[in-house]
Amino acid sequence: MTFAPLVCWLVVNSVPYHDARARAAADAGDLRICMAQLTDVDAFRVLQQPKESQSFRRVTLFPNTPLAEIRGRAMARRVWSCFDELKPDVVCLNGWSFGGAIAALGWSLSRRVPTIIMSESTEIDDRRQWWLEAVKRRIVALCSAALVGGTPHLEYMVVLGSAAEQVFTGYDAVDNGYFSSGAAAARRQDEQLRAALGLPVRYFLACARFSSKKNLLRLMEAFAIYRGLHGAEAWSLVIVGDGELRLELMSARDRLGLADHAFLPGAKPYRELPAYYGLAGAFVHASTTEQWGLVVNEAMASGLPVLVSKRCGCAGDLVKEGCNGFLFDPYDTCSMAAALHRIATRGQALDEMGRRSREIIARWSPENFAKNLARAATAALSATPPKPSILDRTLVSVLSTR
Repeated sequence: MTFAPLVCWLVVNSVPYHDARARAAADAGDLRICMAQLTDVDAFRVLQQPKESQSFRRVTLFPNTPLAEIRGRAMARRVWSCFDELKPDVVCLNGWSFGGAIAALGWSLSRRVPTIIMSESTEIDDRRQWWLEAVKRRIVALCSAALVGGTPHLEYMVVLGSAAEQVFTGYDAVDNGYFSSGAAAARRQDEQLRAALGLPVRYFLACARFSSKKNLLRLMEAFAIYRGLHGAEAWSLVIVGDGELRLELMSARDRLGLADHAFLPGAKPYRELPAYYGLAGAFVHASTTEQWGLVVNEAMASGLPVLVSKRCGCAGDLVKEGCNGFLFDPYDTCSMAAALHRIATRGQALDEMGRRSREIIARWSPENFAKNLARAATAALSATPPKPSILDRTLVSVLSTR
């Protein structure tokens, strides 16, 4: 029997897209998968779903405990004791920005177990400070391989010191089949479901937390410009989500005279999302900064044309200009309004654009994640183990308890 390495993937808490990836990796048979989540309480509750039986093992380090209540030293101790029990052959770190990942790195260095760093950061998604970049470089140098989102993420990992041949793409995947079948089911009950959900006949869909980086106020302004040009023939706008900017967004909608054309139905649970995608005409994601943008994956799997900010990490890999959608400058409302116009006037070509979206996103599937995770694991197991200096060990020790 072929040896299947045990890969332990540490996350804050597993949500549906984590589950889809882990399930695909386990089902592929190349690896044994254990997902270790710090907590089973999701801060963004609409992403929670009942945990069904899985083909991978799941362990929870702090059951029923919000992340904010877990102290750094207790977290580090529990990570170490958990991994000592599991005895993984490879450890996957979800980035470098929270204590659990660095504690897992410390355990791996102590036990000489190779690590794969998983990242969806790009060089332009945030302001970079030299000292933080220096810390990242030291952490990256202690990892044996990387699994990242797409092209800009691979390039950034190389900037941080990874060898390009040790970096693999495909980390950012959702359950394509779930959204594809759910959207198709919604379209089969179009009139009945549209009436039940209070949705307009033709609409742009956005799905985001109501926070500043999601750029929803500019989207509302761009939508007003678009409607001013198209009048009665214009599509509506539906923004699914909630957050601290809800009142401000509602005020902007009323000020712009969009009360009858822009709809804010609130945050929706995971099980209801495919219906909103399935009944939409196109999807728009307007963020001023976004490491990837998994909602774009969901929309494309649902067969929608997509309008995506150039500042989203997924833009270059997922959006083929004029083929399955268009890109725009998120700081330019006229650019955004022009993109809305270009989609809304495509007529029957929209179906072809949606078909192309499904074709493109098929290459960014959980199965592709599984294949490249297996390649990363092989690369990590074959790599020369890192030799941490005293400075490295001190840095990891200090960051582990943050």
